[in-house]
Order: sequence, then C-alpha cells, then structure tokens
Amino acid sequence: MEFSTDPRPAPADCTTMTEVRVGVDALDRLLVAVLAERQRYMDAAARIKTDRAAVRDTARIEDVVAKVKAAARAAGLSEDIAEPVWRTLIEACIAHEFGVWDQLRQTV
Repeated sequence: MEFSTDPRPAPADCTTMTEVRVGVDALDRLLVAVLAERQRYMDAAARIKTDRAAVRDTARIEDVVAKVKAAARAAGLSEDIAEPVWRTLIEACIAHEFGVWDQLRQTV
C-alpha cells in the first residue's frame, strides 16, 4: 500500500486553523486509504470463512480492542477515543463481512 506524501505541518508547528485543517484533511485521506485496505481484509475473511456464524467472533473482537488500546497508549492516543472508534469500526466491518459472505454464497 502506498501512502500519500501530502505535506502537512506538524501539529506543534501549526499557528493557524488553516494549517490545522490542512493536517487534518491530509490525515483523513490517509485514514480512508488504510480503512479501504482493512475492508479488503474483511472481504477476504468473508471469502475464506465457510460458516456464516464465524463472521462474528467475540473473542477476536476483544483481542483486537485490547491490542488497539495498548497501541493507543504507546502512541499517545486517548483510550477514550480509540476504544469506541474501534468498536464502531469492528461492528461496521462485521456488517460488511456478513453482506459480502451472503453475496458470495447466494444462489441464482
């Protein structure tokens, strides 16, 4: 995956809201690209899993959240931001995976 090389100011170097917005907009584009790649992994999971019941894996959800919280702490991201964002992301990805799983197996 290639990341954009959009020049953006470091947050500590921002002196105007325009600079802040340039940085946020560049990061949003980067996040979209990363989330699109994550979605492709969900597409692969839907293709690989043979049992629809395996789409929702509660133990895996909690494992992912625990890893994200640890990564958030290490990166200086508030767990109060990271955990709800990832739980929402996970639920949306599960819904997407169910849809893809069903679509791949629908009979004509």
